[in-house]
Amino acid sequence: MAGMSASAVAFATPVLAQRPEVGTVLHISPYAGYMVFGDYLKGPLGTSVSNAPAPVYGAQVGLSLSPSLSLVGNLGYTSSDIKVGVPILGGVSVGHSAMLLYDGGLEYNLGALSSGALPFSPFVQAGVGAIRYNIDESIVQTNATSLTGNVGVGADFRLGRGMALRFLGKDYFGKFNFKDATGFNLSSDVSHNWALSAGLRLDF
Repeated sequence: MAGMSASAVAFATPVLAQRPEVGTVLHISPYAGYMVFGDYLKGPLGTSVSNAPAPVYGAQVGLSLSPSLSLVGNLGYTSSDIKVGVPILGGVSVGHSAMLLYDGGLEYNLGALSSGALPFSPFVQAGVGAIRYNIDESIVQTNATSLTGNVGVGADFRLGRGMALRFLGKDYFGKFNFKDATGFNLSSDVSHNWALSAGLRLDF
């Protein structure tokens, strides 16, 4: 009987070690990083319209639904020049755009792993939201809101109880709303806008 109990404990220990920390209800993750934008529109002869790469920062809040699944909400901000890509000449700046990113979705934690003395937990995210553009082009100012989907993959490296270093790569994909911005019903391409960030995860 004692042998069976010892075997059960030995089996259960690594299984329990794979579970995210029990008792966590809320986690807040402030972050900073870099965002690379895809082309919103591809024109003739290799021309294109996009935003220049720029820093991005914000915060994400998560609410645990189970030990592995969380409901997450994100708010981020970035600002960069609008550029027109022209063959040979390269990118030409034609204005400036401040962008507010907001979205909600689900995060699934794949369980705790170990890399030497620093345990980490990989996770995936998926959700929907929007990017709000405030566009300033010389004397013309306009706004546009474009719906986006998003998928992300990242990892939390545990620093101590209730604190982890978080790395996340996230793809915001969708079509720029030219009608909202210009009044013309132009068809845009689906652009993939990548946000690469690092920050802290604080558990409560």
